[in-house]
Amino acid sequence: MKEITVVKKAIITAICIALCVVLPQAFHAIPNAGTVYLPMHIPVLLCGLICGWPYGLLCGAAGPLLSSLFTGMPPAAYLPPMVIECAVYGCASGFLSQVVHTKNTYADLYISLVGAMLTGRIVAGLARALIFAGGSYSMAAWAGGYFVTALPGIVIQLVLLPSIVFALMKAGLIPARYPGR
Repeated sequence: MKEITVVKKAIITAICIALCVVLPQAFHAIPNAGTVYLPMHIPVLLCGLICGWPYGLLCGAAGPLLSSLFTGMPPAAYLPPMVIECAVYGCASGFLSQVVHTKNTYADLYISLVGAMLTGRIVAGLARALIFAGGSYSMAAWAGGYFVTALPGIVIQLVLLPSIVFALMKAGLIPARYPGR
């Protein structure tokens, strides 16, 4: 697979960070839209899938920080766990997209995406339980917040992200994983 240049990765990362600020604003009119539709996760996961783990990690850490700075969302109380969660999403999606090679682009994308989504949720839950909520965070709260409430966002990510990456490959904007297939 032909590699994307560092400049192109930096540009894509900057666009994804900007989307981390803009997308949540688009959902702001809907009550609890951030926890239901997970608009900030989309550009972070996308950045990792396209650019790799260092860029995904940067996008995941910088996106929530800049969004909080410019828009006040996420609020300061939710910012540290959100930075950890998004940084893990970006890092894991990028790492998995580099190591998973099944010879099928969609399978690679789904394995990388699902693996990153699970890893991010597990790490974020552990961070909340061990650091931010100091023993008052339960397994039920974790499952409810990260899976039940977020189910619409999870479905959106599973439908949208592989399709976006595949469309970018087909358009020649990013290299195809398996040229000639």
